[in-house]
Amino acid sequence: MYNKLLLHGKRIIITAPRVYAVRLSSALINQGALPLFMPVIETSPLEDFTILDEHLRKINTYDSIAFTSRNGIDAVSKRMRELKMDTSLLQQIHLCAIGKDAELLEALGAEVDVIPEEPSPTGIIRELAKISDIEGKNILIPASEVIGIPEPDVIPNFVAGLEKLGMNVTRVTAYQTRSLDKEIYNVELELIRQGKVDVIAFSSSAEISAFLNMCDVSDYQNTVIACFGPYTGANARKLGLNVSIIADDFSSFDGFAAAIASHFN
Repeated sequence: MYNKLLLHGKRIIITAPRVYAVRLSSALINQGALPLFMPVIETSPLEDFTILDEHLRKINTYDSIAFTSRNGIDAVSKRMRELKMDTSLLQQIHLCAIGKDAELLEALGAEVDVIPEEPSPTGIIRELAKISDIEGKNILIPASEVIGIPEPDVIPNFVAGLEKLGMNVTRVTAYQTRSLDKEIYNVELELIRQGKVDVIAFSSSAEISAFLNMCDVSDYQNTVIACFGPYTGANARKLGLNVSIIADDFSSFDGFAAAIASHFN
């Protein structure tokens, strides 16, 4: 029965950070794949919390908080606990989250007001644009400081889009994202060079930039490239990748795994 699954025996490199890679791996295994972990970026706590703490201590001055990743939610909630701040304070603020990330906030007892139909920062902008008195509202965006690779345009474009709505936008660094050393992936990179990897799966633009720092075009040109949603796919193509798979359903990793499986149907 197992060998009838669409991804039976397919080796798929997962470049996402470990916390995400575990979830994607599970979805791929359900389709019969053989996932290989190769997290090319990692997230870490800040070295200096001064600015983040300043914004958290005056959190009641914000009308909204827009979380664009699970990492942002984790970083903010953890820091609030370390500051002895009750996370129930989040209940008093208009919260925005993407897809299943909302479940993390709900687990903290906070109601999420905006979960966009399109699970992306652009989706949040579209939902907020429907609010008649949104102009002049103060919104906080906990985001990442990107180290070692160019920052993807996702958050800068998000900030610009909110400002076009007339919102007062404050971006605060809540955690760090950095690229990893390619030397730890000699085995995985050699498998790619030998054509023994069927798919490389990217779930973010940062992963693509970090991966491209590790190898040459000739290394992966015969490997299927899969991207988690249209924004990651568009950035991959900008960076010169020949993208074969873009998930239409990018609200969860189940949709990504299904898109990869469909390619081999």
